[in-house]
Amino acid sequence: MIGLVRAELQKVFTTRMVWGMLALSLGFTLIGLVVLGVFAGQQGTPPLTEPDGALTLFSQAGSGLVFSFVIGTLLITGEYRFQTITHTFLATPRRERVVAAKLIACAAVGAIFGLAGTLLAFAVGVPAILIRGGSLSVIGGDVVRLCAGVVAAMALYTILGLALGSLLRNQIAAIVIGVGWVYVLENLLVVLLPGVGKWLPGGAAQAVYGLSSPMGGDYLPAWAGAALLLGYALLFAAIASATTIRRDIT
Repeated sequence: MIGLVRAELQKVFTTRMVWGMLALSLGFTLIGLVVLGVFAGQQGTPPLTEPDGALTLFSQAGSGLVFSFVIGTLLITGEYRFQTITHTFLATPRRERVVAAKLIACAAVGAIFGLAGTLLAFAVGVPAILIRGGSLSVIGGDVVRLCAGVVAAMALYTILGLALGSLLRNQIAAIVIGVGWVYVLENLLVVLLPGVGKWLPGGAAQAVYGLSSPMGGDYLPAWAGAALLLGYALLFAAIASATTIRRDIT
């Protein structure tokens, strides 16, 4: 199994695609950090010198969430598109081992995306707080929990992308549907119907981040959000496994 995971990771990181997606993810994160750093303390937003302001700033570490989803989709649909999945299954006939290796590799890639966004948030956020006259004391346990939630959410959404790509196989359709869900439908439900949205992956991620709902609703407790994220990860993994193991690959 270790060899299969290593092989999957090697396939991922020897392609320019993953580095391009990582660059886009970090670019979105940087834009969010700069905008919040400049306008913090204005129009009702908390200043960076307060814990709530620091928490809001560091939440931008997850701005590239959609790109972790897209990379998960591309990793599996690309194999179907170029028929490299056939060679993979010929080399390892036990498909469940291949699927498990892909899931682990995808989760690792998503976690790396989340970790990179978190490091960028610290690289930009710490100087921004100090320049505004704040102290590092505003970066407490809530920020650490938020950053851990970002890493977990990125890993989850990469698995979601893999599952959707396994189900649809069509690269363009999977990306359009997934991006529409992450950017449009899920965001609308989380913001406008928090009673519904808090049970979705995005709402669970917000709960783990420790952020408050912009519409005044309540997210789940952090531990419940983490459990819900784990449940979604297991569900998506099961979907990816079922659609990949049972289908004809030709």
